[in-house]
Amino acid sequence: MMLPSLFLTLNSQLLTLNSLLDLDHRLLLAINHAHTPSLDRLMVYASDRYTWFPAYAVLILWLIDIFRRRAWQVLPLLVGAVALADSITSKLFKPYFARLRPCHAPGFLGRLHLPDGCGGQFGFLSSHAANSFALAVFLLLVLPGPRFRALKITAFGWAGLLSYSRMYLAAHYPSDIVGGALIGAGLGWAAARVFRRWFSATR
Repeated sequence: MMLPSLFLTLNSQLLTLNSLLDLDHRLLLAINHAHTPSLDRLMVYASDRYTWFPAYAVLILWLIDIFRRRAWQVLPLLVGAVALADSITSKLFKPYFARLRPCHAPGFLGRLHLPDGCGGQFGFLSSHAANSFALAVFLLLVLPGPRFRALKITAFGWAGLLSYSRMYLAAHYPSDIVGGALIGAGLGWAAARVFRRWFSATR
């Protein structure tokens, strides 16, 4: 009796997994096919590292001005969370799972709109999503009160746009984005928790 029951359980799990993968593919195609020339330009621009590196540099200078003497506590934690998010997704998940990006997957050959070509071979998890959500969550928890609400909203808006652009450009499946965002958010939360304890202890 145990073997048939185990078989039915495994079969059910496989059907669920297949359903989730099918939904993942359908969502990707829906996002990728909803393209226009103006959206192409926006998504390529948002996804380009040369767009957000200068913005991050300005943010770091602003944080130095806001926190002043405590900037040496804030910045290493923020940079560490973002760097760790990038390293975990790029150097651990991508080579371990070796999941092809949609634009490299044979099943999508000729079915995708690729205004920015195709990047590296593997895409699980998304480093762009991990990095941007690590930053957004850290700022949400570290910046005091409602005073910086606009910046916090902007940080999450940017993370959302950046993540959407990766699906629009067929560089990542939605599940790559969700997984990367969760990794980044967790690291941002952990770094903010360390800072708040450190801040309270040295205030």
